[in-house]
Amino acid sequence: MIHSNDTICALATPNGVGAIAMIRVSGAKSLEIVSAIFSKSLHDKASHTAHFGTVKNEQNEVIDEVLITVFAEGKSFTGEESAEIACHASPYIQQQIIQALLQKGCRLAEPGEYTMRAFMNGKLDLSQAEAVADLIASQSKSAHDIALKQLRGGFSNELKELREKLIHFASLVELELDFAEEDVEFADRKELKQLVTDVLSYINRLAKSFELGNAIKNGVPVAIVGAPNTGKSTLLNQLLGEDRAIVSNIAGTTRDVIEETLNIEGILFRLIDTAGIREGAEEIEAMGIERSKEKIKQAQVVLCLADTSIPSSLKEVANWATEIETEFPDKKVLVLANKQDISQEKVESCEKECISISAKEGIGMETLREKLVELVTGDFNLANDTIVSNIRHYDALVRTAVSLEKAKFDLDNNISADFVAMDIRQAMYDLGTITGDISTDDLLGNIFSKFCIGK
Repeated sequence: MIHSNDTICALATPNGVGAIAMIRVSGAKSLEIVSAIFSKSLHDKASHTAHFGTVKNEQNEVIDEVLITVFAEGKSFTGEESAEIACHASPYIQQQIIQALLQKGCRLAEPGEYTMRAFMNGKLDLSQAEAVADLIASQSKSAHDIALKQLRGGFSNELKELREKLIHFASLVELELDFAEEDVEFADRKELKQLVTDVLSYINRLAKSFELGNAIKNGVPVAIVGAPNTGKSTLLNQLLGEDRAIVSNIAGTTRDVIEETLNIEGILFRLIDTAGIREGAEEIEAMGIERSKEKIKQAQVVLCLADTSIPSSLKEVANWATEIETEFPDKKVLVLANKQDISQEKVESCEKECISISAKEGIGMETLREKLVELVTGDFNLANDTIVSNIRHYDALVRTAVSLEKAKFDLDNNISADFVAMDIRQAMYDLGTITGDISTDDLLGNIFSKFCIGK
């Protein structure tokens, strides 16, 4: 990636047979190289115009009829002179066109090199560049919306405003240090303390949103657990709207973990139907039960199913839910009172929050869907709040918060301005690493190496 003067090319669409494929060329000699294999010159063509013609190989043999879009320097994704070749998606045609470009002076792009060039040329900041990869990988509306907001600079602008406030006060504190012998105070300590408190509060909320953002990005694992024959597989089938799991009155029918995805209000939930947990299971069923216990550890939400057609079942499951919460405080646990159509127990008898359902009849499914979304989103509003979904950003926010806590302690205890300035400088640095205002070659290499070749 250090050869930024090279002209690069790569296939920007997935490999395989299809209708159309797109080959992206970027660099100072893009139009010169593409013109050399195209049936007409592109040097005098206006930016953002498309041109139809044929491409030929070294032997002057026609490879394909193509449509080439021209982008002038400063007006492309990378900020460089660029061209995009739309050809028929035969793997042979794609290979022949790329080979022709290489023979005329291109080199193959490295993973993430296009996006890295966009960053280096000021078309994107670092957090926006990372949002490109998240946008490509998004599997739900919520994941798409978070990535798109970040790509458009919403997150970056908020961080830059916070950083500018810190820079302003840091400069006043630094100025005081220059005039330390005159005992001059340029920065209002009360105002600075309020600023640090406000910024710290906002940084902590952004860091807190990572749990939600990470869940949305990767899907929310939801384990459905309970004793045999409580209706776990029936519930899975009812939520999915299809017979995905085998349902039987015979205890121990589900002997392995079954996973399926469900989209609720744009959030992807990974539903996990587990083997019924009971004592005295035979060997194969026991293996399934052990896997069920592992899935409980991995889940973010645990649905504990009670068979309310059996007396005292609801109380036992409520106690079990309490045990899970005690052992795994980070998990959200919900008790479901199933078989309410033939129930001998009322929901009101449950000591924990409980939803009344009948998986067989579909009763309470809408309430359950709403509760799942509520458990995951908490007090965050997906439409308006900035949600952090990148672990590198989360780590930087945590480090920023640590520095601001130190600065707040220094101000509360009237500690020397030297230490206040040092802590605020560190907070500014950590915030800057998110957008790329502060970066290193190692950091950039690690980020962009995870991109696909065509980006």
